[in-house]
Amino acid sequence: MGDSLDSLSQSVRELGSIGHAVGEDFVWHMSNVQTWVSAALTDDNTCLDGFSGPSMKGNVKAAIKNRVVNVTQITSNALALVNCFASIHRTVETP
Repeated sequence: MGDSLDSLSQSVRELGSIGHAVGEDFVWHMSNVQTWVSAALTDDNTCLDGFSGPSMKGNVKAAIKNRVVNVTQITSNALALVNCFASIHRTVETP
């Protein structure tokens, strides 16, 4: 989860640096954001895989797994929004 948080923090910083970027500059920044949010989603899923085995049982496992699933869903939604934003912005710039 720490790696996921780091990736999401990087993506937020990158979004903040986009400003009024256009053309290839915008594409480069958005590609970075998409990569880091996607990496965060992968990290979330990897974390979730750790709860599939029998090593942890009971209420603690269920509570942690539910929270990780929630984070995974939110991260997935964030990636969808980033992809939509990138797609719309690229379409608007195309002559």
